Formats: sequence, structure tokens, C-alpha cells
Amino acid sequence: MKAIRYTAFGGTEVIELADVEKPAITNPTDVLVRVKATAVNPLDMKIRSGMAQRIYPVQPPFIPGLEAAGIVEAVGDAVTQVKVGDAVMASAMGGTYAEYALFKEAAVSPKPERINFLEAASLVVSLGTAWSILVKVGEMKAGQRLLIQGAGGAVGGILVQMAKALGVYVIGTASGKGIDALKALGADEVIDYKSQDFAQLVSDVDLVADLVGGDVQARSFGCLKNGGRLVSITMPPSQELAQQHGVSASFVSSDLSRQGLQFGLDLLAKGKLKPIIAHTFKLEEAAQAQAMVSAGGVNGKVVLEVG
Repeated sequence: MKAIRYTAFGGTEVIELADVEKPAITNPTDVLVRVKATAVNPLDMKIRSGMAQRIYPVQPPFIPGLEAAGIVEAVGDAVTQVKVGDAVMASAMGGTYAEYALFKEAAVSPKPERINFLEAASLVVSLGTAWSILVKVGEMKAGQRLLIQGAGGAVGGILVQMAKALGVYVIGTASGKGIDALKALGADEVIDYKSQDFAQLVSDVDLVADLVGGDVQARSFGCLKNGGRLVSITMPPSQELAQQHGVSASFVSSDLSRQGLQFGLDLLAKGKLKPIIAHTFKLEEAAQAQAMVSAGGVNGKVVLEVG
């Protein structure tokens, strides 16, 4: 089968299209999927560069990819939730930039008929991440206030929609075309981080969703109300700053279990959430796709069309 892989860590120059062996079912809960689409996530580049080795160690040659949508090709003997021929969406720690990918049954969900394979592939990680931030950790409730740092990206756009569906007041930071995009998604306030200082404009929020890190994260503590919470998916936040401001702070890894995905898909079914695709590439254009995501400023998800 065709797959994108790299045999050494590095920049986009290490990415190659190769003929590799088709994965085979080895465990009773395995699900083999003929991939129709996959998507690019910032973690893909961190793994490729070797930056994530301490947290997500991989051994080259490695096929990247965290999410996919496609058709079930085969299932293990213990699989009961899906069957051969089903259209599904799924998550894995690698292996989805390929014509076929192997998943655990617990990470596979039926694809809703109302979205296509490209849209389904774009949602798996973003829905799981947004649910992890807002529901699992943030415990957000109707009437509360949320600040999303870096709201213009793929996760940010889903966060806005999910938060509004929960009845939350949403403030997002963005720039350029992202400003109008967030307003169209229902954000109550949008701050242009290139010309406005969020630290002077935002206060007393219940939750900060940090998708940026660095100095932005540090300055976000002052936007929280006493007892509020900062949740970051980029870097562990300072516990010293959290104590100084009388808030809690935590680093969150995306929960990509079926529970979080289903929460988002239920909102999709009710018309309260929609996929946001910024650009589509062919599988063999994976290097260009990763370069686009790395450059930043992409309002939505970058997707790879596989089959």
C-alpha cells in the first residue's frame, strides 16, 4: 500500500511517499480501515522533528497521523460495534497517513451520513480536544465565561461552537481572516491580538483555553476570576503563577476516546456544530500540508485526501 513515512527525524524533507506492507489484524479488538481521508495536526510535526520523543516516543521508519475516516476492511474476532463495510472515523497514535490503517475498536465510531469523509477526518482530534478542555477538565456550564487563546485555528473553531452550544459566553483571540470567521461561528467577542492587548480587555473569565503557550499563556492568568481555571494543550502552565492569581492550571492531553467524539457528533446532529476545512491536499502532498500548518494562520483543518 501507499503511505507517507519518514526514516529519520527532521523537517519536511524527511517525508516520503513509500510502498509499505498493509497492516494486518493481530488482536481480537483490531479494526482495519481503508482510509479515505486523514488530517494534519501540530503534534504530527512535533513527532516528526523529534521534539515529542519524551512524551510520544516513536521509532522510525514511522507513518504519521492521528485521525482518519474510511471504510472498515476487516475486524478482529471480538469486535462488535462495527462491521466490514461500515463508514467510520477513528483515532490512533500514528499510522493514518496511509491507504490502510489499524485501530482499536474503542477508538472507532460510525461516520454520520450528513458529513463526508474529508469532514469526518477533520473532526476526530478537534472534537476530542475541545471536549477535554470544556467538559472533562473545564466543567463549563451555561452562563460562564471562556477566553480562547488562538481561537482562529482548527481546535479553536470547534471550541467556539461547542462552548456556544453549552451556553457559554465566548471571547476569542485571532487575527486577519480569523476574526470574521470566529464572529460567524458565534463568538461573543473577538480580539485582534495583533492590534489589541487581551490582558487589558479581558477579566473575570471562568476558564482560559490556551492554544498558544509562551508569554500569552503567562499573561492569561490575569484574565481569570478568583478560583478560575487555565487549561493548556501546548505546554505545562506555571503552578507558581496559578497560586499567585488564586486559580488552578493544568496541561491537558486530548482525550480521543469515543465519549468525547460522540459528545461532539451529537452537537453535529443537532446542527450546533460544523466541520471547518481550510485546505485539502492529496496524500502525496503531505509535506506541503504539514508546512502550511507549521506556518500558522490557518483558519480550520488541513486535510489529506487518500482514497
